[in-house]
Amino acid sequence: MPTTLLRRPIRSRSWPVALAATALTTVVAARTVSSVGNAGAALVVDWTNDLSPIAATDWNYDRAAHLLERAGFGGTPEEVGRLAAMTPRQAVDALVDFESIKSDLKPFDESGIWDPGMDPFPPSRAEAVRIARERGEGLGEKVRPEKSQRRLQPVVDKFFYSLAANAIETQRLGLWWANQMLTTRRPLEEKLTLFWHGHFATGENKVRDYRMMLRQNEMFRAHAAGDLRGLLVGILKDPGMLVYLDNGENIKKHPNENFGRELLELFSMGVGNYTERDVREAARAFTGWTNNVLDFKFDADQHDSGEKTFLGATGPFNGEDIIEIILKQSATAEFVSAKLYRYFVRDEVSPQVRASLGRTFRESGYQIKPLLKQIFLSKDFYSAPAYATQIKSPVQLVVSTYKKLGLREVPTIPDFGRMTGGLGQSLFNPPNVAGWAGGRTWITPSTLLQRGNLFRDVLVPNVKGFRPPDRSMSSTDQGVGERLARGMDITEATKEGDAAPNMIAESNMMVDRDEDYNTRYGGYKGNLLAFERTKTILRHPAAIDLTAMTRAAGADTVDKVVDHFIRRFLSVALADKDRALLVGFLRDKLGTTVIQPGGKLEESLRDVLYLVLSTPEYQLG
Repeated sequence: MPTTLLRRPIRSRSWPVALAATALTTVVAARTVSSVGNAGAALVVDWTNDLSPIAATDWNYDRAAHLLERAGFGGTPEEVGRLAAMTPRQAVDALVDFESIKSDLKPFDESGIWDPGMDPFPPSRAEAVRIARERGEGLGEKVRPEKSQRRLQPVVDKFFYSLAANAIETQRLGLWWANQMLTTRRPLEEKLTLFWHGHFATGENKVRDYRMMLRQNEMFRAHAAGDLRGLLVGILKDPGMLVYLDNGENIKKHPNENFGRELLELFSMGVGNYTERDVREAARAFTGWTNNVLDFKFDADQHDSGEKTFLGATGPFNGEDIIEIILKQSATAEFVSAKLYRYFVRDEVSPQVRASLGRTFRESGYQIKPLLKQIFLSKDFYSAPAYATQIKSPVQLVVSTYKKLGLREVPTIPDFGRMTGGLGQSLFNPPNVAGWAGGRTWITPSTLLQRGNLFRDVLVPNVKGFRPPDRSMSSTDQGVGERLARGMDITEATKEGDAAPNMIAESNMMVDRDEDYNTRYGGYKGNLLAFERTKTILRHPAAIDLTAMTRAAGADTVDKVVDHFIRRFLSVALADKDRALLVGFLRDKLGTTVIQPGGKLEESLRDVLYLVLSTPEYQLG
C-alpha cells in the first residue's frame, strides 16, 4: 500500500485513488509463496499437496475463517467463531451436509411479464415480423387492419418489450440470488450453485428467457452436492442449455456438433481425451433432444437411432448412453474434480493431487460430497499456497464484504449487478460457454482501480445522484421520447438526432417507405411497456453502523479499531508500516487516540474501513 495513500486527507465524499497496480501485483505474487497468514495463523509446516486430514490440534479461528471464506462467502466473527469451536471434521460436515439445515430459500417474486402468445419467442425482430405477416398476429398482438399506418407496430413494440422486460427481470433475478448468497444458512449450497453456473455456462443474452435461467438455477441448487450424472443429465435436458447450444438444430440429417463438443471439452473430460470422431458421434446421439419452451422434448423423428462408435464403444446410443460411457472414463473424474479443486483451493493442481481426487470421485460413484470433504479436511487446503492466495471473483468480493459487514440484505444503492458486471461477472450472463476464467484474469488494467474503489459508494452512498439501471433507457431511446414530448410525430422523432434533423438513418428510411412499422419507435415503446410491467427494485443504501460494530468488539482506541477491521475483513495481515499509517490516519481524523461517541466518529470509521477495503490485500481470500 503506497504511503501516499494515507497521507492525503480524506474529506467528506472526496476520496483518493485507492489502489496501485504494482501494489496488487506484488501482494498477489508474494502470497503465492508466502508462509504467513493472518495474525495467529502462522503456516510454518509445509502441507502443500498433503491430502491427509488436518488434526484438531491444528484447528484455530483463522483456519475456520479460511474454510468459511472458500466453502461459502465468509462471515462475521461470530459465525467464524462457531466453526472454530468445532473440530475440523464437525466444521466441514456442518458446511457440506447442508441438507440437515432447513432451507431458507425464498421464491423469486416474478413480475408476470410473459403473456400468452409470446411462446415460442422468435429469434429476431425480422422473424417476429415474418410470422405476423403470415398469421395476422404475433407475440399475442393482432396486426392492424389493411391500409392502417404501421400495421405491424404492435408486434414490433411487443418484441422490444419482451427483450427489455426480460433483461429487467434477469436483473431482479440476479439480485434475488445475491440475497440468497448473503443470507443463507447453507452457504456451500449457494457457492456450489455459483460454481455449476460457471461450469455449465449459459447466458441470458442468448437464451432471452429469464424463466429458463431461473429453472436452470433451481436445477443446479437441487443437484449442487449430489452426483455428476444427475448434473449432466439435468443440464443436457435443460431448455436454457438446449437453446444456448442450438441443439434444436441438431437433427439426424444435419447433426450440430456444438452440444457434443462442449459436453466433452468443457463439461466432462477436457481437451485431449477424445477425438473429433467422438464429437461427431456424440452429436448424433443427441439428435432430437430439444425443448418445447420450458420443457425438455425428445423428437424421435429427428433422432439418429443408427449405430455409433464413441470412446471405443459401439451401439445405437442415445444421449444418456453417451453420459454413461463418459462416466466410465478416468479422465472424467480427474477433469471435474480438478476444476472443483481450482475453484475452492488454488489454480495449480499437482499430478498426485489430481489423481487422488479423481480416484475419490470415481470410487464414490461421482458423489460430490466425499470429494468436497476430502478437499476441505486436507492439510493441503490450509497450506501456504492455498491460504489467502485466491483473487476473489466479483460476486465473491461483494457478497463476502456484505457478509463481514453483518448485512442481512443486499443494498440496492449502489446496484449489485452494476458493481459485479463492471468487474467482469454478471450473474446469468457468463461471457461464453466456457464460463469465467477466474484467477488472475479478474485483474485487468480496466478493473484494477475499480476493484480498489468498489466500496466507496457502499460506505458513502450517493442516494440523490443514483440512477437505477432497471429504469434506464439508451441515449437513442431517450432521444425518441424527448422528441415525442416536444410534439413531433413518430417519423420525425425517430430520425438520427437533433444535430441533423433532416438526416434519417438508412434503416429508418426503408421502414418509412414501408410504413408497416418503425423499429426505433418500437425500441422506445418497448422500454416504456417494460417499465410499466416489471416490478420495481426498491432502492436503499446499506444499513451500516460501524460505531455499533466497533463498540460491540470492545474497540475503544484507534489501535483496537484498526486491528478489528484488519482481522474482520482481511485474510492476510498488513505490514506493520501500513497498519501504523491506518492508525495515524484515524487518530488524525478524530484528534484523539480514544474512541468517543458522537461527532465525526461514524464518518471517520467509514473512511478508515474504506482504506482497508481498498488495500491490495483485500482482493485476496
